[in-house]
Amino acid sequence: MSDDHHDDDHQFASGESGAAATYPKQCSALRKNEHVMIKGRPCKIVEMSTSKTGKHGHAKVHMVALDIFTNKKLEDICPSTHNMDVPVVKRREYLLMSIDDGYCSLMDPETCDQKDDLKLPEGELATQIRDALAKDEGSVLVSVVSACNEEAILGYKISTKE
Repeated sequence: MSDDHHDDDHQFASGESGAAATYPKQCSALRKNEHVMIKGRPCKIVEMSTSKTGKHGHAKVHMVALDIFTNKKLEDICPSTHNMDVPVVKRREYLLMSIDDGYCSLMDPETCDQKDDLKLPEGELATQIRDALAKDEGSVLVSVVSACNEEAILGYKISTKE
């Protein structure tokens, strides 16, 4: 074994706030359009089916879900009596002030706190948000979703105050 290998190479600092990112929920109690953790990712359930198994087996629940941040399709099968982790998903709206170098400058309309660490989403949504900001037809409010120490802009709307 070489001398440059250290056992302390794998230390990770945790900045936990004390609030859990997930909570347990029995698999049979989950419903379509609810959130669930699959392969360590927060997802929204789009399809569910329950299969009855043999004489002594458990009924199994088959779930198809979309990752709430990447929209990637994930699947899982779980015995209906087992618990699954459900992510705590929060949705907030922020006022879009500007877009600089791919990052959005946002302001919380309630506290007036500024937030500059969120990237503009990619693709069609980014184009729509840029156009809405450029047109100046009202305030652009972006919808920020956060779960499991991750957050992203997943939508927007234009607020016109008369």
